[in-house]
Order: sequence, then structure tokens, then C-alpha cells
Amino acid sequence: MSADPPAGALPEPRRSTMPTPAGLAARRAAAGSPPRPRVPGVEIHEARYGDVPCLVCDPPRPRDVLTYFHGGGYRLGSAALFAPFAARLAAATGSRVVAVDYRLAPEHPFPAALHDALAVHESILAERGRPPAAVGDSAGGGLAAALVAACVRAGIAGPRALVLASAWLDLRCAAASYASRGASDRLFSRAAAREAAAQYLQGHDPGDPLASPLLSDLAAFPPTLLFASTDEVLLDDALAMASGLARARVATETRVERDVPHAWPAVAPDRPESAAALDTIARFLEREGT
Repeated sequence: MSADPPAGALPEPRRSTMPTPAGLAARRAAAGSPPRPRVPGVEIHEARYGDVPCLVCDPPRPRDVLTYFHGGGYRLGSAALFAPFAARLAAATGSRVVAVDYRLAPEHPFPAALHDALAVHESILAERGRPPAAVGDSAGGGLAAALVAACVRAGIAGPRALVLASAWLDLRCAAASYASRGASDRLFSRAAAREAAAQYLQGHDPGDPLASPLLSDLAAFPPTLLFASTDEVLLDDALAMASGLARARVATETRVERDVPHAWPAVAPDRPESAAALDTIARFLEREGT
């Protein structure tokens, strides 16, 4: 069998070559299954899109649909754990938010998560006749961006807008901000990024645009809203993406905030900057027809 997938196809899912580290299993167990959040007017239920489990957050009379991909380095997190942000996103935008429970590494290495993202996207596209916008933070932001390249290869309409918060866009982990922001970023580091990338890729080329969407054809991207913190190691990923999108003449809005943590819109709900980010997302999506 050829190592290269045929045009229009994603690489086939692969068997894991790594056991689950005890420390990772302990972190997952400590996260547990949190109770569902209570956001006024938002109803939450489980559903499957393209046979992928999802958590759906519905505001009253949702006017549109968004997909949401949580962070966690492709190896941690769940739709349930990030349901508070998904519910607040639904309330802010007035849209149904489909939080995707994509498969995690190392049990399910690249490209399992991307297959799940594409399956959910295709299911919503078939159901509604137009593609949803995609929102993601950290690794989930990388997954949302990689979905654009996956849709190009599949020959289908990609997300009609992207919102990427502290997105992990280059799994080569070589950006200068890993060193310059290493002391100020308390949630992510070069060591953590390399470990997570190794567990996700399991020998696959980190330069593959389906794994590192910063390296993809950015001219294919839809209007994109980027968030980054001046204090995080992924700052340069966001700035490089913003520059690349601008060169490709893609409508782009970039918000760089000071003194906020990595992925603050999702992980720091009590910060005023988180509420402001939700307002910015709502305005951006409304402007882009979502």
C-alpha cells in the first residue's frame, strides 16, 4: 500500500504505538465528569454527528450552528469539561454550538481527531446545506484550522468562518516565543508541546499541513478571528498565521491581549477579558453572516 493517501482523502487512522502514560491517565481521572453548567436560556444535550459523540448547547431559537473544538494538547479535555465555555458561546452568539468529543491521543493518534472533525462538519453541512463556522482553542484551534485543509482535500465546502483562540498551529514547536514566553506561560511550555506532539503524531511528519495548519494553503481559509496573549508560548503561532492570512488576502482580525493566560476565553471565565472575547466573537460571526 502506498504511504501517500489518494488525492481528496485523509490519511487512514492508525493504531497507536504508545501506551497511555500513567501521569496522563491520572490527569484525566482528576478532571472527572463535571456537572453540566447552567447558563440562562441554554439547553444542553448529547447528540451524534457523523457518528461522533458531541455535546450540543442550544440557546432559545438558535439562528445558526457552530462547531467547537476544545483544547488539551490532543490528549486531554472533553466536550463535557469545556461545556461552560460552549454554553457561554451559544448564549453570546445565539447559535447552536456543537462541542465535538473528538478522539484523543495517544490511544488514537493523528489523524483520528481530524477524521472526527471532518465527519461532524460533513454531517452538519449535509443537514443544513451550508457549512458551519468553526471555533477552537489551543489544540482545538489547530484542529479547527486543519479542518480547512481537510475539507479542501475532501472537495467539500470548509468552515465559513474561523475563530482561533491561542491556537496551536505548528507542531514543529520551533517558534521563538516558546523561549521568550516560557517563563510567563503557566499553562503550556515547549516541553509539554513536544510531549503532546509526540503522543499525537507518533512518527508522522509534524510538517504535514493536516497536522500543522500554519503550513497549509492559507488562501483557502475563510474569514478568521485570532486571539493570542502576549504572555503565551503560542503567541508566534498566532502572529505567523495572521501574517500569512494577510498575505493571502484573507479577511483577518487579530486580538492580542496583555496579562491574560493561554486560551483565556475558555479557561478564565471570570476574567473580564473572557467576556470581552465572547462579545468580539459574536460581532465577528454576525458580520460574517453566521
